[in-house]
Amino acid sequence: PTDTLARDALAVLQPGFTGTAAPAWLLRRLDEGLASVGLFGRNIDSPGQLATLTARLREVRPDVLVAIDEEGGDVTRLEARTGSSFPGNLALGRVDDTELTRTVANELGSRLAAAGVNLNWAPAADVNSNPGNPVIGVRSFGGDPALVARHTVAYVDGMQSAGVAACVKHFPGHGDTAVDSHHAMPRVDADLETLHSRELVPFRAAVAAGAKGVMSAHILLPALDPTRPGTLSPGVLTGLLRAPESEGGLGHQGLIITDGMEMRAISATYGLERGTVLAITAGADAICVGGGLAGEDTVLRLRDALVRAVRDGGLREERLADAAARVRALADWGRAARSAPAPPVRQPGVGLEAARRALRVVGDGAYEPPTEPVFVAAFTPMANIAVGDETPWGLGAELERMLPGTKTATYDDPGDPSGADDAGGAEDSGGAGELARGVLQAADGRRIVAVVRDAHRHAWMSAALDRLVAARPDTVVVEMGVPQAAPRGALHIATHGAARVCARAAAEAIAGEP
Repeated sequence: PTDTLARDALAVLQPGFTGTAAPAWLLRRLDEGLASVGLFGRNIDSPGQLATLTARLREVRPDVLVAIDEEGGDVTRLEARTGSSFPGNLALGRVDDTELTRTVANELGSRLAAAGVNLNWAPAADVNSNPGNPVIGVRSFGGDPALVARHTVAYVDGMQSAGVAACVKHFPGHGDTAVDSHHAMPRVDADLETLHSRELVPFRAAVAAGAKGVMSAHILLPALDPTRPGTLSPGVLTGLLRAPESEGGLGHQGLIITDGMEMRAISATYGLERGTVLAITAGADAICVGGGLAGEDTVLRLRDALVRAVRDGGLREERLADAAARVRALADWGRAARSAPAPPVRQPGVGLEAARRALRVVGDGAYEPPTEPVFVAAFTPMANIAVGDETPWGLGAELERMLPGTKTATYDDPGDPSGADDAGGAEDSGGAGELARGVLQAADGRRIVAVVRDAHRHAWMSAALDRLVAARPDTVVVEMGVPQAAPRGALHIATHGAARVCARAAAEAIAGEP
């Protein structure tokens, strides 16, 4: 069907696809009314290839919204294979210089715009009030609502002044969850007063600053809606986010985009089609899908589900038309931004500068930089789905460049975090003790650099670290996640993120480079 209803149903979808060139089905659907396309790491080989791909999309539909999940830091699609040239939010929040955040976002936005991308599903405006959070962590600017708010605003301003629409996420706030919504439905039991004084502060500021988009979270907040997650809740999307400030809402006039609909919090609970219809009914304008389900069949399934819902009376035709109109309005903004002359301010080195400024280095004063190759032991937790396991992290490559001959080994959860004694003696059959002994043996006398990510969340990691430092007090410890655990080691470096530039900055500190 290519009637108005089907065109509107296609217009509200933001699907993904596989491959580094536009498939024929995607070009055909763009011609039929599809208004947005979502890009992931699998679609990107190089800036040149990406520019060719987006130009091909625009041959069919000049105002197409090309969206991407490019937070910088740990979550990068532009540099998925190498690691990001920009530190993530926690590092920027640690420096707490809003002009730096604005410049970083502007430089990142300029790179996206140059490659033909004009909608970024970023920044995360979540207040990381629960340090044990398995999915936000370093993606948040921090745990203080006012700090998160000012940096969210700076990021939105920097990104949008480069001609790329920002989409603040995950509304109304994913920071206080202990569950990852990729896997199941998280629940935040904060009361209304707490939500208004904590979670909602950055979103309110971002909306007031003119953020073009807000992304909903698949989380249950009983204080706002006891039965439906944010993405499917009219109370959350229409009653809170869209409602005017005079009625206690945030007054957001831009696009409301859902988080990925194939995430299990929605797909395993409501199903993809029903979830999509409920989201549009609740007030969402754009359906993000395609991280996992990236074929034409998904687009047709969802298009038909929306058309059917209107015909059956389950979805008001005016609501679908309103959603489609909002998508097209942002597409018009994007097209106008692309034809405007690009602002000349470019600071390609700002990412490394920010990463260096974000380092927190704690030492005992007697630290001597190594002059010989070192041994890097990377303690690797399971990859966060948002980050993906294709993006490299750690210090090996950077230290190898500065101290040739440096070797790296990776260590996973041994399955038994107990470890019986503190130094890892012969009678210690615990996994942590065994792991530490393995590191000492592999290091073969060389200085050890232990690299961890969120040591406070992984008992095995913490226990192995304790044994290592006890056996070799000259061990350097580098925390590339949230630095919640107490510093330990002859030198303890917190990078506030695992981007490539964070690794470079940490390696410089270890090698004693000024």
